[in-house]
Amino acid sequence: MKNLLADRPLTFMVKKNQEPRSVEERDAILANPGFGVNFTDHMVDICWSEMGGWHRPRVQPYGPIQLDPAASVLHYAQEIFEGLKAFRHQDGSIWSFRPEANGARLQRSARRMALPELPVPAFIDSLKQLIAVDGDWVPSAPETSLYLRPFMFAKEAFLGVRAAKKVNYYVIASPAGAYFTGGVAPVSIWISTNFTRAGKGGTGAAKTGGNYASSLIAQQEAAEQGCAQVLFLDAEEGKYIEELGGMNVVLVKKDGTLITPQSESILEGITRDSVLQLAEDRGHTVERRRVTLEEWREGVESGEITEMFACGTAAVITPIAMLKGDGVEFGSADAPAGELTMSLREELTDIQYGRRDDKHGWMMRLDA
Repeated sequence: MKNLLADRPLTFMVKKNQEPRSVEERDAILANPGFGVNFTDHMVDICWSEMGGWHRPRVQPYGPIQLDPAASVLHYAQEIFEGLKAFRHQDGSIWSFRPEANGARLQRSARRMALPELPVPAFIDSLKQLIAVDGDWVPSAPETSLYLRPFMFAKEAFLGVRAAKKVNYYVIASPAGAYFTGGVAPVSIWISTNFTRAGKGGTGAAKTGGNYASSLIAQQEAAEQGCAQVLFLDAEEGKYIEELGGMNVVLVKKDGTLITPQSESILEGITRDSVLQLAEDRGHTVERRRVTLEEWREGVESGEITEMFACGTAAVITPIAMLKGDGVEFGSADAPAGELTMSLREELTDIQYGRRDDKHGWMMRLDA
């Protein structure tokens, strides 16, 4: 959805929260932030209309969004979002990891969901504008960060089935603690045979809430089986690996080759692509191709596949110990995390927190 005004520069208005959290309240939250339960004092709000394009960009106090009951998003789920982190480096500066890639992915999601494409420079500016007022909310303890959640939805009050002509884009932020509070631990995965996440020609490659809504019942099934996550297979044949409920999958062969499933219904993971780039930098071969569940099972049982992990923004890399489903079980619940898995995780997090050289120029400073 293009607009002649799409690329005009945006000048943000800032309206400060007159009742921000006290320093003591904020420090107490940052000491034990959890994930997605506490939010900073401000948020970004940008409007879009068919005639006016992107306009009225502002940073304003965090609070409820007024929505008409007939707002299109409530009826037809025309909505997308992103997720990325702001990291506090040792010198106190604040950085983000490949935010331009998140901005580009938001555009791809918007295209698929018939929403307007926010220019990437405006996306980056929205993050910087929020950090400019809420930078004190970025924690400094090891493995902590400020989670940034940009999102966009159809706000027009209209019950006709068509793309909305009025849309709003927001950014909210939430301090996040270490994903693995007791150290990185391998997890068990449940293989869903009753549900699929997305199909050919669907919205699987878009970061839209409906994909996650459809995965929740399968995630509940996984939890009932004592598993931390659910693995989805393709919708057409039910034999090819897709992805987990919210993470991509990578397998490691004994010769050091890394394999990741490829499908048009898989979300393009920024963390995954970065991990694979780091592996290629070390001389490892990377294969992006279709992978059957049977190939995975046979590889683990024969010893051909020696490591397996999931990756995503929140956990970065999560080692996989075993998989189980109806009539299928392989791996071992007490399997240790793989050596390459943990080495890649350490390298990537070192780059994110400024402890290692950023050879690819992935980091962007947000507070300057």
